[in-house]
Amino acid sequence: MFYSTVAFFQTGGVFMLPILLVFAVGLAISVERWIQLYRIGNQNRQMWEQLHPVLAEGEFDQARDMVNNDNSTISQMLSMGLARQGAVRRRDDIEIAMEEGLMEIIPELEKRTPYVALLANIATLLGLLGTIMGLIEAFTAVASAAPAERADLLSASISVAMNTTAFGLMSAIPLLILHAKLTSTTGKIVDSLEMASVKSLNIISTASQRRYETS
Repeated sequence: MFYSTVAFFQTGGVFMLPILLVFAVGLAISVERWIQLYRIGNQNRQMWEQLHPVLAEGEFDQARDMVNNDNSTISQMLSMGLARQGAVRRRDDIEIAMEEGLMEIIPELEKRTPYVALLANIATLLGLLGTIMGLIEAFTAVASAAPAERADLLSASISVAMNTTAFGLMSAIPLLILHAKLTSTTGKIVDSLEMASVKSLNIISTASQRRYETS
């Protein structure tokens, strides 16, 4: 298996190395993004489990201290809304503040993820380019070969040239799968932030209404 893989790589030509480099870069970005998104998701989940009971009790001052002393993305978003809650207490203003915080967070969550799909496309195109260049060299060699040798030489050259397309697809398919997974995970985190924002707004609105009725 090992020797077959090495032989496949060696016979593919000079374009095999750029494809391998593109795949390695895409894989490195995917791993880095996966680790970051996994960490962010865990931090948000843990923070919300601690913060939600405090909000439900109406202890907004304590909630503000908690989010101000935490670095999770959910704290960054809710801190802007809770800061506005302490000043104006209007739902629309608090909602706008949280949306502003979410707009700042989303680009950080999506950072470098589009490059994975881009690198997958580059790997495919490099594979096709390598095959085309290999075919050009094959037909050039066949043109000067003896008639009896042309069929065998052409079939062997085409087989070698197709290796780059195969390797390009072998690199692109995993990168596209990883890109889809990263995009899905990012979407889940954004949805959880929106859910936390809506729940927090409802709690704040209910608390404000109660204070208004009692006053």
